[in-house]
Amino acid sequence: MNLLKFAAIDIGSNAIRLIIYHVVEDSRGVVFNKNEAYRVPIRLGNESFDHQHISHVTILKLVDAMIAFEKLMKVHEVIAYRACATSAMRDAKNNQEIVKEVKEKSGIKIEVISGQEEADYIYETHLFQSLAIDRPFLYMDVGGGSTELTLYHRNVPEASTSFKIGTIRLLQDKVSEETWDEMKKWVKEKCKDKKKLEIIGSGGNINQLSKLAGSRKKSELTFEVMKDLYQDIKKLTYEERISEMGMKPDRADVIVPAAEIFLNVMRWSDAEVINAPKTGMGDGIIRKLYQEYKKR
Repeated sequence: MNLLKFAAIDIGSNAIRLIIYHVVEDSRGVVFNKNEAYRVPIRLGNESFDHQHISHVTILKLVDAMIAFEKLMKVHEVIAYRACATSAMRDAKNNQEIVKEVKEKSGIKIEVISGQEEADYIYETHLFQSLAIDRPFLYMDVGGGSTELTLYHRNVPEASTSFKIGTIRLLQDKVSEETWDEMKKWVKEKCKDKKKLEIIGSGGNINQLSKLAGSRKKSELTFEVMKDLYQDIKKLTYEERISEMGMKPDRADVIVPAAEIFLNVMRWSDAEVINAPKTGMGDGIIRKLYQEYKKR
């Protein structure tokens, strides 16, 4: 048996995550096991989407998080990692200054990736190989700054795009009607004639919504279940979502716009149900790192 450890750092708009995987090689093949996951509620999107600039105070928080992640990876004896920053860092005009400061103070090299690269990492998870190959799936990753959409049929990606529609942008009223119309047009055009379409959701918000549906003994996130959840959550105040529903403070505000995004895409695509397999960009990064390691 050969045991390898890889790590992925996902620097999002609402939070920063570190996941560590054990990759086991033995006579039976290769198994990917998620061993540890850490989440830090640093919201880069608040400043980036409002001012296109991330303040020094927030940069210091990011540096501290990266120093901690570097030490955790060292303790776990990680042999390779990748740190990828998405929408908030893409929009920040001082992103290269941040990348430089983080590298100097923590040793962590950050890559600011495009929306298409985010979608590409999702494909690396091979999630769709375990699903029915004769039906289409629309993959949705809803973040604080953007939503990535990839349409798959027979495990092959047919179309992929990214829209600047995210939970934090919506909270800040930074999404125009034109952008909504662009997403609507894309979804309707790409998903027409796709019978029994199913949505695969990614991110902390869909996981939270799935958990809430489960607590109500709802086995699937159908459109009606999502609509009921959305209406119930929207009625509550921010404080009530924390105290009565047990949400984290940095989840309690973004959950409403997240549900709105999912509902709109369900409506436009005529999707029957959303599944939340709890996989995302970080999982794809791990698989890509392993592929690169084997090539070397």
